[in-house]
Amino acid sequence: MAASELYTKFARVWIPDPEEVWKSAELLKDYKPGDKVLLLHLEDGKDLEYRLDPKTKELPHLRNPDILVGENDLTALSYLHEPAVLHNLRVRFIDSKLIYTYCGIVLVAINPYEQLPIYGEDIINAYSGQNMGDMDPHIFAVAEEAYKQMARDERNQSIIVSGESGAGKTVSAKYAMRYFATVSGSASEANVEEKVLASNPIMESIGNAKTTRNDNSSRFGKYIEIGFDKRYRIIGANMRTYLLEKSRVVFQAEEERNYHIFYQLCASANLPEFKVLRLGDANNFHYTNQGGSPVIEGVDDAKEMAHTRQACTLLGISESYQMGIFRILAGILHLGNVVFMSRDSDSCTIPPKHEPLSIFCDLMGVDFEEMCHWLCHRKLATATETYIKPISKLQATNARDALAKHIYAKLFNWIVDHVNQALHSAVKQHSFIGVLDIYGFETFEINSFEQFCINYANEKLQQQFNMHVFKLEQEEYMKEQIPWTLIDFYDNQPCINLIESKLGILDLLDEECKMPKGTDDTWAQKLYNTHLNKCALFEKPRLSNKAFIIQHFADKVEYQCEGFLEKNKDTVFEEQIKVLKSSKFKMLPELFQDDEKAISPTSATSSGRVPLTRIPSKPTKGRPGQTAKEHKKTVGHQFRNSLHLLMETLNATTPHYVRCIKPNDFKFPFTFDEKRAVQQLRACGVLETIRISAAGFPSRWTYQEFFSRYRVLMKQKDVLSDRKQTCKNVLEKLIVDKDKYQFGKTKIFFRAGQVAYLEKLRADKLRAACIRIQKTIRGWLLRKKYLRMRKAAITVQRYVRGHQARCYAKFLRRTKAATIIQKHWRMYVARRRYKITRTATIVLQSYLRGYLARNRYHKMLREHKAVIIQKWVRGWLARTSYRRSIHAIIYLQCCFRRMMAKRELKKLKIEARSVERYKKLHIGMENKIMQLQRKVDEQNKDYKCLMEKLTNLEGIYNSETEKLRSDLERLQLSEEEAKIATGRVLSLQEEIAKLRKDLEQTQSEKKSIEERADRYKQETEQLVSNLKEENTLLKQEKETLNHRIVEQAKEMTETMEKKLVEETKQLELDLNDERLRYQNLLNEFSRLEERYDDLKEEMTLMVNVPKPGHKRTDSTHSSNESEYTFSSEIAETEDIPSRTEEPSEKKVPLDMSLFLKLQKRVTELEQEKQVMQDELDRKEEQVLRSKAKEEERPQIRGAELEYESLKRQELESENKKLKNELNELRKALSEKSAPEVTAPGAPAYRVLMEQLTSVSEELDVRKEEVLILRSQLVSQKEAIQPKNTMTDSTILLEDVQKMKDKGEIAQAYIGLKETNRLLESQLQSQKRSHENEAEALRGEIQSLKEENNRQQQLLAQNLQLPPEARIEASLQHEITRLTNENLDLMEQLEKQDKTVRKLKKQLKVFAKKIGELEVGQMENISPGQIIDEPIRPVNIPRKEKDFQGMLEYKKEDEQKLVKNLILELKPRGVAVNLIPGLPAYILFMCVRHADYLNDDQKVRSLLTSTINSIKKVLKKRGDDFETVSFWLSNTCRFLHCLKQYSGEEGFMKHNTSRQNEHCLTNFDLAEYRQVLSDLAIQIYQQLVRVLENILQPMIVSGMLEHETIQGVSGVKPTGLRKRTSSIADEGTYTLDSILRQLNSFHSVMCQHGMDPELIKQVVKQMFYIVGAVTLNNLLLRKDMCSWSKGMQIRYNVSQLEEWLRDKNLMNSGAKETLEPLIQAAQLLQVKKKTDDDAEAICSMCNALTTAQIVKVLNLYTPVNEFEERVSVSFIRTIQMRLRDRKDSPQLLMDAKHIFPVTFPFNPSSLALETIQIPASLGLGFISRV
Repeated sequence: MAASELYTKFARVWIPDPEEVWKSAELLKDYKPGDKVLLLHLEDGKDLEYRLDPKTKELPHLRNPDILVGENDLTALSYLHEPAVLHNLRVRFIDSKLIYTYCGIVLVAINPYEQLPIYGEDIINAYSGQNMGDMDPHIFAVAEEAYKQMARDERNQSIIVSGESGAGKTVSAKYAMRYFATVSGSASEANVEEKVLASNPIMESIGNAKTTRNDNSSRFGKYIEIGFDKRYRIIGANMRTYLLEKSRVVFQAEEERNYHIFYQLCASANLPEFKVLRLGDANNFHYTNQGGSPVIEGVDDAKEMAHTRQACTLLGISESYQMGIFRILAGILHLGNVVFMSRDSDSCTIPPKHEPLSIFCDLMGVDFEEMCHWLCHRKLATATETYIKPISKLQATNARDALAKHIYAKLFNWIVDHVNQALHSAVKQHSFIGVLDIYGFETFEINSFEQFCINYANEKLQQQFNMHVFKLEQEEYMKEQIPWTLIDFYDNQPCINLIESKLGILDLLDEECKMPKGTDDTWAQKLYNTHLNKCALFEKPRLSNKAFIIQHFADKVEYQCEGFLEKNKDTVFEEQIKVLKSSKFKMLPELFQDDEKAISPTSATSSGRVPLTRIPSKPTKGRPGQTAKEHKKTVGHQFRNSLHLLMETLNATTPHYVRCIKPNDFKFPFTFDEKRAVQQLRACGVLETIRISAAGFPSRWTYQEFFSRYRVLMKQKDVLSDRKQTCKNVLEKLIVDKDKYQFGKTKIFFRAGQVAYLEKLRADKLRAACIRIQKTIRGWLLRKKYLRMRKAAITVQRYVRGHQARCYAKFLRRTKAATIIQKHWRMYVARRRYKITRTATIVLQSYLRGYLARNRYHKMLREHKAVIIQKWVRGWLARTSYRRSIHAIIYLQCCFRRMMAKRELKKLKIEARSVERYKKLHIGMENKIMQLQRKVDEQNKDYKCLMEKLTNLEGIYNSETEKLRSDLERLQLSEEEAKIATGRVLSLQEEIAKLRKDLEQTQSEKKSIEERADRYKQETEQLVSNLKEENTLLKQEKETLNHRIVEQAKEMTETMEKKLVEETKQLELDLNDERLRYQNLLNEFSRLEERYDDLKEEMTLMVNVPKPGHKRTDSTHSSNESEYTFSSEIAETEDIPSRTEEPSEKKVPLDMSLFLKLQKRVTELEQEKQVMQDELDRKEEQVLRSKAKEEERPQIRGAELEYESLKRQELESENKKLKNELNELRKALSEKSAPEVTAPGAPAYRVLMEQLTSVSEELDVRKEEVLILRSQLVSQKEAIQPKNTMTDSTILLEDVQKMKDKGEIAQAYIGLKETNRLLESQLQSQKRSHENEAEALRGEIQSLKEENNRQQQLLAQNLQLPPEARIEASLQHEITRLTNENLDLMEQLEKQDKTVRKLKKQLKVFAKKIGELEVGQMENISPGQIIDEPIRPVNIPRKEKDFQGMLEYKKEDEQKLVKNLILELKPRGVAVNLIPGLPAYILFMCVRHADYLNDDQKVRSLLTSTINSIKKVLKKRGDDFETVSFWLSNTCRFLHCLKQYSGEEGFMKHNTSRQNEHCLTNFDLAEYRQVLSDLAIQIYQQLVRVLENILQPMIVSGMLEHETIQGVSGVKPTGLRKRTSSIADEGTYTLDSILRQLNSFHSVMCQHGMDPELIKQVVKQMFYIVGAVTLNNLLLRKDMCSWSKGMQIRYNVSQLEEWLRDKNLMNSGAKETLEPLIQAAQLLQVKKKTDDDAEAICSMCNALTTAQIVKVLNLYTPVNEFEERVSVSFIRTIQMRLRDRKDSPQLLMDAKHIFPVTFPFNPSSLALETIQIPASLGLGFISRV
């Protein structure tokens, strides 16, 4: 079509922009051929004249319709060009928060710089098994496609992940590997998938570093091959690495870091095991502090170190080897701190005992002097001799760095090798999927050798990518039989030749490295001479002779030649390597081994495993010290070889491409920089894919899709039955140029832009139709609105005018009345106001005058007191001043005297020193001493006299002081009394004055009171009237309050009811959770049991070699089986330890807690069994002793037998009588269904009590008669002497009868004596029991006393504590007491349970033995003797000959019964022809007969065989729904029969009298009921899995993709990733398919007679699966989130609800499970603009989580132009309103969730005696009883 048809007014175009790269604009007028200027209107409101290029006259790119914006696949865009791609990516990334987009076969992944919840296991399960185009773009979809193609095509796969640093390559590769590990699992129990994932932390720590662009940038390329076996389970992996950035070890740019492992080591330096490494802070090491950014925000290096060590351990690297690795890494850090000191310009030295070098040598185990020497020298070898030459400081520093880089590279290779060994598997690899995580195209301001190698690798990958895309295009065209024309695409082979061909850049570089004096400059000149002006892709910069430019596929890159030769040679001094090889540290020489294989740190070295592929894990880079031949292998040469091997591997696989895009350089979340994005799109080949697609026919539609979408452009006559011909006819009319489209076999191919043109025509047609519809409807609506408004206005006017007239009349009446009222009221108010004012004035005057007088009095009083205070204070101050002055004067005197004394002392000292003084003093010294001695004696005598006088004076002074003190006290008392008297006088005077004032005031008050009395009388009358009015008002308020109270009571009642309902619901939820947990445990147990059986079978097949001939069954098998399911589900595991012992490595991994519980249970059961065995032995001994006594006394035995027979007959007759009465009573109770029947006082209740009373009285009478009879028999036996020695009891009884008349009185006397003896013995036994009870009570009293004392002590202690501690202590004590009581009660309960079980089993055993003894004894009595016995007549009941509802079979026919009835039974024939549940009824009747025979072994064997056979059938045919449903129904029926005929009253309410007779009489099978219940749960869960597998493929197609309402939603254009067609083809599932399947399930369950409640639970589970799967797919498919699809979903849901109504299943809870899906459909249809809409959405979507609501709004996509997208601000409003909602953050529903199942009791009305066994079952060996 012509450009004038597309470039019309209002058409939107893209124009270049320096800031935004591309800017959108709108044409203001139509374009005409020849126009040089386009008038455009920009989005910011400005107008622009856009000038066309006069040479090319190329028009700007057209913009795609809004309906196509945001597509999952870029190739679905009609206009394929750079701005369209950029805009589509931006809309998806910014508006929809979608980071993945398809571009043909490429997945474009944009780094969000934020953690997104889209990588959970639920998302993995959602993508598993799906076609790549059926779900939204995701890395999991690419991984699933690779996994599926590997399994389908039997071809190896590769996933190539590329992009810039920081674009997310490593993370994408990691998620791909996680997907394979989760989906496939491992083929062995070694958890290979965990090891594959565990390799990531190790490789990230040693190969990743922080750069300015990325905090976790991979500084090496890697290709991981994940190996799979024939069943496509992971068996191992292998890793190849490329071009490690070694220079980062010794140098980091600003704001960058070294490899993570160094910082992790420094952060963990404080660990005890790391003390030997002598590390510290990272800032202390030269190799880690150059970037100035040692810490990454949000990353804890110490924790990362722990993860790294954990991963090493998981991969089998031992602790010793780990410490060896850390020693080498620490040594590199210390080596970086080695400092060189210059001697001169050509030599240097290291300071002696240099600490960093010393630590390095200690860690490496090398000699300090030797290493110090070779760090400062090098060896030069010539042909004749060898020289040792010193090197300069710069050369030594470079050599040190080269050594550090070399050690790190060797260590890196060593770790990679051992990781590969740990990931290797001995199982043969069938196929593999390779994940290539490699650096993207790089260009910086300064580009060196590393960038050159990286861009060379990307050139090779881009060539492979172009060829693959070209090949796929060609295959598509050939498949559709469209003429193939060669598409011109960019071939970068010339650029690759420039790099790698002969005399190419790499070849010249290697050649220059071999030259002795080769330099970077000489190499640059060779490049210029060889390629400049000869290759168009090679250029020379204008201002540099040391650089060159290569035109790559993405951009031109300028490389600086400096450093190329050095990096390519990778030179390390050989002498330094030799020093390291001679290390005592054994791991270090291992790194430098050339030919020998390194010792493996793993434990699997002896397995003899070989590498997974023939390719080494990493190319060896320049190893100095090797042979001269190996020296020729430069880094470039090795990299080229490894790259060729990689390309061979990729070409042998099916590639899948992931292109990672970095949205901005600042790591801001969800921020899109258009310039950076365009650069990367150009560099990674996405735009090249678009260009190749656009060169051909990029838009492709199937004929049905085209017809469905553009049916509106056709007329009725154009529509033919042949869709293909119809589309051809329409296209010929719509698009004139036939070159713009091609017709294939199944699709129509369109050129770029044609779909947009068709969309424009479709939109115009729909717009015109909408305008016509709107015009007509709006006119009709406005006409109706006008008529309605006119009628309403007339009615309103009539009513308003009448109302106004009535209001006016009422106003006149009220005005006149108000005037009169106002007159009287104003007069009353004025008079009242005057009186109040006058009274108030008088009162104020009186109070004011009194107040002034009191103030004046108080003032005088204060002045008087103040004068007194001043007097005393001034006296005290004067005395204080005087004392202070005296003290100061004395102090001054003391100071002066001290000064004078010091002067005198000084003089004396001077004099004492002079010689003359000594001489003078010496003269007459002895005389003076004698004189002084006498003076001293005299002074002592005087001192004694003075002391005596002083003592006398002190006594006199003390007595006088006491007298003076008493006088002073007396004077003080008199002074105080005088003061008190003065105060009293003053107070009396004040009281007199006050009384005078009071008298005056009383007189005045009297007058005022009289006046007030009159006024009060008037006011009282007024008050009475007011009170009456208030009383009336209060009554009204009381009534209103009563009404409110009633309402509040109602509200409180309703609130309480609501709370009760909520609590009930919560309890139900808790019960369901507990039930679900139990059933999950049961499911897990069943799975483990099946796993155990499978492993046992595998082991049997592996270990046991089958021998020819007949194979015997182990004789212990049946006994083991019989005990397998005896007690309960828990007892099933008791059989496991007794079975064949297996190797420990073959055992099933069990839950430890469950295992401990089972072990404890087994121990308890063994103890019970031992106790029971001991009791049984004891009873058998007693029986044997009794038999011996019977043989000794045969006559006594005969009498006892006769007595026992009489007693038994009487009891049987009484038992029969009681049974008849009980049946009559039950009939009487069953006839009345009212609840009052069983209440006390009711007729039935009285009848029951009367009968019970009579029965108890009769029982007492019978007991007495039996006792008398026994005593008479005993006395007769002792009195009569037998004539002969006869052992027969019959003869003895005849003799007793003959002697009855003779000695009747004597016999009675003897009988009474025996009775007395018996009573005496009973009295003695009772006495002993009472004494025992008394002793026990005394012990209890003593314990209670002790407890009481202890409580009193605790109470005393608590009373001493503070209140808070007292409460706490009492609570603690109470808790302890209750805990002890509970434990005691639990022990008692367990003991009682054990006792009850033991007694029941003993009772069964004894009953059986007594029965056997009686039968044996009755066989010894001849029939004639029994007939001749002269005994009293007894009623002997006769057995009925009719059928008793039991089936008899022989023990040896049990296996035949199980085989015919269970193993070989076909459910379909039974369900159609026979009554439902027939096998269950037959089995129960067989159990009834075994119970009737009291044969516990037969019962146990039959039930065990039945349960095991059902399990075998379900294991064999577990995928057949009919089989599982049939046995679920029969298992439940069997369970209900065991309950119905158990004899328990709770299960016998609905039985008939005949059914009650069929109840079990001997055995309690409650434990087997639990086992059957567990079996039914397992069958139910298996049924759910079966129907889930059947429904799963139908749900998405039927509920989402199929258009149930045709024409509502048109099909949008799709890209290369074609989705499943939503048009119903023959093989496509529809909603009808789902409904038919549901009908099939329901009919099968009904035919099998499944319980209605159980059918409801199955239907609820089915509907939950449908709703969960549909909603999960809706949340992961952007194309399904539209208004029209919401309508389709609601219609489909309504059809499901209609199905429920038809089947009467609306109360099953199935509809509620669809509520999330219904709300999601409503969310797609509601208005989404204003705050009110947001509020409505929040209140409506209560079944959806916040994450689901936001996801649906983000995914909402218009299908037509009339719909609008959801704004980002609206989504934020929704998020703000829902931020307080507490719900699960999980996005998807758990489609595997199974609701807990219950089996409500459902008794059968079918009588057992009426059941007939058909001959078709082959059960002729069973006989009816």
